[in-house]
Amino acid sequence: MDDTPLSLVTGVHEALINYWNIFVQSLPRIGFALTILIASYFIAAYISATIRKRFVNADHDPLFVRFLSKTTKGVLIIVGIILAMQAMGLSGIAQGLLAGAGLSAFIFGFAFKDIAENFLGGLILAFNRPFSLDDTIQIREFTGHVKALNFRTTHIKTFDEKDVFLPNSIVVKEPLINFTRDGQIRLDFVVGIAYEDDITEAISVICRTIEPIATVILEKKPFTVVEELATSTVNLRTYFWANTMDYKKGVLQMKSEVIMKVKEVLVEKGFSLPSDIQEIKWYDPTKPFPIDILNTKDDYPNLR
Repeated sequence: MDDTPLSLVTGVHEALINYWNIFVQSLPRIGFALTILIASYFIAAYISATIRKRFVNADHDPLFVRFLSKTTKGVLIIVGIILAMQAMGLSGIAQGLLAGAGLSAFIFGFAFKDIAENFLGGLILAFNRPFSLDDTIQIREFTGHVKALNFRTTHIKTFDEKDVFLPNSIVVKEPLINFTRDGQIRLDFVVGIAYEDDITEAISVICRTIEPIATVILEKKPFTVVEELATSTVNLRTYFWANTMDYKKGVLQMKSEVIMKVKEVLVEKGFSLPSDIQEIKWYDPTKPFPIDILNTKDDYPNLR
C-alpha cells in the first residue's frame, strides 16, 4: 500500500505546527513592534501639533509651520517603521531598505527627477519664505492668494476663483512678485487736459481729490507730474499708494474709485478732457477733397 498521501499530510501538519510555534515565540516581538509603531505615530502627531502651536505663536507664518509639521511627522513615522522592523528581528531587512533607499534614489532619480526637484523646491520655499499664507503673489500670468504649500505644489487661488497648483520648482525658479509683503504698492494713471487749461491748477486739483481717498502711508503722499505733450492733450501722470493687505479691495477698487473721482472733479472745475485729434493731409490740392457736409434736415429728409 502506498503511504505517500499519509506522509504528505504528516509533513504539512508538522510544518504548520512549526510555523505556529515560531509565530507564538514571535508574539512578544510582534507586540513590541506594534507598540513602537503606535507610539511613533502618536509621538509624531504630538510633535507635529506642538510645532504648529509654538511656531505659529512665534513668527505668525502658518504656511511654513504646516510644511514643517508635515515633514517632521513623515520622518518620525518612517523612523518608527525602521525601529519596529528591527524589534521584530528584521534588522537585515531594515538595513537593506536603508541601503536600497540610496540605490533607489540614484536609479529612480532620473525617472522621478521632477518629483524630487519639486520636493526640494518646497523645502526652499518653506525656509526662505518669500510669501506667507493668503499673500497676493504673481508668478508668470497667474495672480492670486496663496492657499497652501504642499510637498510638490503651491496652491494659488486667482481672483477669478480658479485653483492653480504650480510646481514648487517653477515657483523657486521663476520671478515672483509679492504684492502684500510690505503692505503697500504704488499705483498710477494718466489723464489728459487741454492745452488751454492751467496745468498747475489741474495738478493741485488732482492731488487734493486723491488725498482723502487713497491710503497715505507714512510720508508717501500722492503727486502728479507732466508726462507728455501729446498731439491734442497735456498728459498728466498721477502716482499714489494703496494698502495691499486686501489686494482686490485695497488696490483694484481703489484705483477705479480714484480715477472716477478725478474725472468728475476735473469736469466740474471746468477742465477739458479732449479726445485725440486726427489730422488729415491732402497732398494734391488740384483735386477736390471728397467730403460731404451735413447741414440741414432738408438735405436729408429721411434723417430724423
